[in-house]
Amino acid sequence: MTNMLSQTIRVMLVDDHTMVRKGLSLFMKAFDDLNLAGEAENGVEAVKLCGEILPDVVLMDLVLPDMDGVDAIRTICQKHPQVKVIALTSFKEGSRIMKALEAGAIGYLTKDISAEELAWAIRDAHSGRATLSPDAAQALVQEANQPPAPGSDLTEREREVLALMVEGLNNTQIAGKLSVSPSTVKSHVSNILSKLGVSSRTEAVTLAFRHKLVS
Repeated sequence: MTNMLSQTIRVMLVDDHTMVRKGLSLFMKAFDDLNLAGEAENGVEAVKLCGEILPDVVLMDLVLPDMDGVDAIRTICQKHPQVKVIALTSFKEGSRIMKALEAGAIGYLTKDISAEELAWAIRDAHSGRATLSPDAAQALVQEANQPPAPGSDLTEREREVLALMVEGLNNTQIAGKLSVSPSTVKSHVSNILSKLGVSSRTEAVTLAFRHKLVS
């Protein structure tokens, strides 16, 4: 299965499993326009090698030793914005996909993708076009439709007040700790209860423990 496209795309593989890298290497030999530029087995090595060879496209696994794939993607995209990175992984969770895309990945593909689809995803990435596997796209839709986590809209000050509530401090004691007036603390507590959808301090503290809203 060859391809008559004239431009050669230099691809770097990053995966800690030797057999996966061998399989991807063999896959690229089937396409005339794809060329293996280098391989790395961990995130630190990937960042170093990418700076040395400057590939066109990187296929990046997300679970790697030394430095995980998301951190490696972020570092590569910051240092070498001309290099396009595709996350190629077995994971399909929306939160993981979001982290990879926010780090700078131009595509997110699952490892059950076909060879032809992967080849076109590499070409699209090289041309600056984003590519998501159907599973990844579906996971992102589900993630977007999830209700926000309790406490996600608390301000930094409200989190400080909540943390002191968890410690058992009353409004006057919290005011002393934060060097503000008790009326200001009362206002913060009211906002906290409203945002958490609870009616008492006890419920707020229980919710904070359950969802680990404070350290």
